[in-house]
Amino acid sequence: MDSPKQQCLFDLPTGTPIQTKIAVRSARSGTFTDNMKLPVHRWYRYSAGFSAEWVEQLIRELSPSAVLDPFAGSGTTLLAAEAAGVLAYGYESHPFVARIATAKNHWNQIEGKLFDAAKELLNIAAQRPSPDMGVIPDLLVKCYMPEVLQQLYALREAYRSCANRFDPEISQLLWLALTAILRSCSFVGTAQWQYVLPNKRKSKPLGVLTAFSQKIADMVADMAVLRNTGCRSDAKVILHDARVIPENVSLNSIDLVVTSPPYPNNYDYADATRLEMTFWAEIRGWGDLQDVVRQFIIRSCSQHATAEKLQLETLLTDSCIEPIREELLNVCNELAEVRQTKGGKKAYHTMIAAYFCDLSKVFRALRPICRLGSTVCFVIGDSAPYGVYVPVDDWLGRLAIAAGFKSFSFEKVRDRNIKWKNRKHRIPLHEGRLWIKG
Repeated sequence: MDSPKQQCLFDLPTGTPIQTKIAVRSARSGTFTDNMKLPVHRWYRYSAGFSAEWVEQLIRELSPSAVLDPFAGSGTTLLAAEAAGVLAYGYESHPFVARIATAKNHWNQIEGKLFDAAKELLNIAAQRPSPDMGVIPDLLVKCYMPEVLQQLYALREAYRSCANRFDPEISQLLWLALTAILRSCSFVGTAQWQYVLPNKRKSKPLGVLTAFSQKIADMVADMAVLRNTGCRSDAKVILHDARVIPENVSLNSIDLVVTSPPYPNNYDYADATRLEMTFWAEIRGWGDLQDVVRQFIIRSCSQHATAEKLQLETLLTDSCIEPIREELLNVCNELAEVRQTKGGKKAYHTMIAAYFCDLSKVFRALRPICRLGSTVCFVIGDSAPYGVYVPVDDWLGRLAIAAGFKSFSFEKVRDRNIKWKNRKHRIPLHEGRLWIKG
């Protein structure tokens, strides 16, 4: 394990790696897995995403003048559009995730500046006295050995003391590098969708200084590679709620929308970054997530519905869900009955209603900024909370038509929930692309 005072040595790459294009795997276009092999995409592991190679291929085939991702996440579509030479905009309403996407979009900075700034940061951290740890949040106590947490705090405080010395873009890249190593330095596991698993132990977590050095080296190498590829570097990350028409994207300006919105499957996007936000003291614990994150994002988890104390009757009177109201009512009523037989009594009935209200508003906000004849692609999956089936692709397509789009079709890419072991229900599900024409 690294000592807090140990000198950290890392060198600029001596060779230039070649970005290899692999064949796009159709069945994995809805997953982020292959992105971790790609420059810049690999800087931060954000599980809620899709294949950057597929997006780039789609953009090249359709040749739009401008692309929009209303659920930009960590910037997959934006980076793919830059690689294809197309102007791109991305909305992200999760403040912490938007900051990650913004930092990644600074890949066009001079790599030597990042290298020098990282060395200065490490020197400052080594020379400072041990940081005052104060009252350590329970989550961090569960996730790190004391000496590891001390080193991470030392880097954090060094960053806070010197961030203003660097160009803002370089400072954001340093922040990203430190943020991106928090999981690899922890001895606890991470679930597939980024929830922290304190009861699951890793055999070999990375040392803090080693992990930070490796991350900076990877970033520097990728910046050097992309500098010579002719990629654009002007994608716009906008902290914005996709349910609202933006002020900084012109009407009738978007030819292609490609995105993967939240699925109505009870994945808590706010909780996915709880470890990182706790480390940066943006929250103290799980209870802060509603005010800091959830209130700004699509209502796709029962925790969100419960925290807002949603009422089914109120949700179902919203005019935006008129095209699917009767079917939605039937599903929500069935969920309301089933939940009474379950121990957790999760508020899936109100979550599902709120989800479709939200997505209907997204389509209504997209329609004015999309040109006539535009293409919209939502990578989406269906759902079956408590075993009650929800035909997500069909309902979203009909809501898009009601918002003013012309037609929709669904292309199934893969089956989901077909390996029954440890599953809570045995309803086959699927994932695919909802194609909407404007």
